[in-house]
Parts: sequence; C-alpha cells; structure tokens
Amino acid sequence: MREAVPSSIDVPYGADQTLLVVIDRISSTREIRIERADLDQTIGEFIAGCFSDPVRVISFNTLEHWIKDISAEVAVEIQSRCDIEGNDLPDHLRDFVESHVCASPCASTGLHATLPGRIAER
Repeated sequence: MREAVPSSIDVPYGADQTLLVVIDRISSTREIRIERADLDQTIGEFIAGCFSDPVRVISFNTLEHWIKDISAEVAVEIQSRCDIEGNDLPDHLRDFVESHVCASPCASTGLHATLPGRIAER
C-alpha cells in the first residue's frame, strides 16, 4: 500500500532496516528532516519536546523499499501514552496530534496493533 509522502524523500537501498524521518518545521519557511531508527524512542522524544514543530513522520524500509506516512499512528500513540499516564497532552504537541488523530484508521486500536513488532513493549 503506497501512501502520499513527499516526493523528495528517496528510500535508500541497504541492509534490512526500518527507519523514520521526522519532518520538523523550524520556521514558517523552513523544515528539516531528522532521521531516527527507533520508533519508541522517537515517540519519547516527541513527548519530551525534542522537536520544534513536528509536521509529519515517515517510515521506510531499506530492503523492502517501501515508504509510509505514519503520522496518524504516532499521534494516536502520543495521545494514548498521555492518557495512560494521566497527563494532559503537552502544548507543543497539540497541533501535531489534532491534525493527525482524526485521520487515523487505528484510533481505537493504537500504534502497537497497527505496526506490530516495531515498538518494543515497555
């Protein structure tokens, strides 16, 4: 299943790895792409405020050569973690979560069910 993603992201060939690219807006006219290898750690970085203004999260696999926008699943997982911990959604994530959570096909199941094996159990 191919999803709409920025056409300027090329999926490299290589060892079997699933990688993430966080697109972070640093000004009204500039975005940067930050590569990450661990989804669980990346979600923790979202909650900790390590990204300025996250816009999208793209996942890709270097061997199978697929690419997918997983922003909605990440937004649902962020909201779920905040709910479980009894915390309000941090202000710095409100726009990201609100813009993606309504588009999520997995709103009732969460990221662990839609991307099995990609996040280690805590």
